[in-house]
Amino acid sequence: MRKKVTIVGAGNVGATAAHWIASKELADVVLIDVVEGVPQGKGLDLLEAMPIEKRDAHILGTNDYADTANSDIVVITAGIARKPGMSRDDLLQTNYKIMSDVVGKAIAASPDCILIIVSNPLDAMAQTAYRQAKFNRNRVIGMAGVLDSARFRTFIAEELKVSVENVTAFVLGGHGDTMVPLARYSTVAGIPITELIPKERLDAIVQRTRDGGAEIVKYLKTGSAYYAPSAAAVEMVEAILKDKKKILPCAAFLEGEYGISGYYIGVPCKLGARGLEQIIEIRLTPEEEAALKKSAEAVKELCAVIGV
Repeated sequence: MRKKVTIVGAGNVGATAAHWIASKELADVVLIDVVEGVPQGKGLDLLEAMPIEKRDAHILGTNDYADTANSDIVVITAGIARKPGMSRDDLLQTNYKIMSDVVGKAIAASPDCILIIVSNPLDAMAQTAYRQAKFNRNRVIGMAGVLDSARFRTFIAEELKVSVENVTAFVLGGHGDTMVPLARYSTVAGIPITELIPKERLDAIVQRTRDGGAEIVKYLKTGSAYYAPSAAAVEMVEAILKDKKKILPCAAFLEGEYGISGYYIGVPCKLGARGLEQIIEIRLTPEEEAALKKSAEAVKELCAVIGV
């Protein structure tokens, strides 16, 4: 029997995640959205591509959570983007209500699922889902670090003109301006990038990584990134469904790790069949530790606004 993955939100990120999952033949996919017709149309279109791609994955678009029953993983991309004139707190309150609603409905249909949160602001939305679901922390994981580290790896590979397969990179902290790309732990074929890239160039690459989402928004003008964010979520889905024990940077609920308790922060996580199976603690320099604490403070502020 094939695995089942539900994706909540049939916008660009959700629909593209469905595409990646089906094209990799990882699971059957249910694409759900409040808008009538959109998930049905996108789901059917994708289903009709399967004979061409020679993939036996079933895709169903729906507005009914009954169709999502007994999902192994639920990926939540639902939420609104910030509109002109809207404050960050307004966005936070709106997406908090959406997240609370969809988590309640999703877990009622799939009480044993693992939740992967993609909606922004990521860390606060993961915290919202965790509080709402009342699951163990291993079953609610936020997607941010996989995307941020992919951007970091892209820019490193471009700078050195090497294969992206040679590049490993780590990013800690919250998803946004306070993220902490760790150059010391980032390598090209095992060689630390600090040995290969001058500091001023590396600083510029780190800054571009922090601004990665904003750079794409600037180009698109009326939208935001979706290919890389959806691919990042699907890498997490694959690690869990295949029990890979893969170490990926994810937002996890910390209980004393890195000296932080009670909040979702991006850290190296081992993902397997049980979801978050281990948080890997690495030694940080005082400067890196201070940057991570600053990132945690930014997450705390957001969580305080919505009371989670």
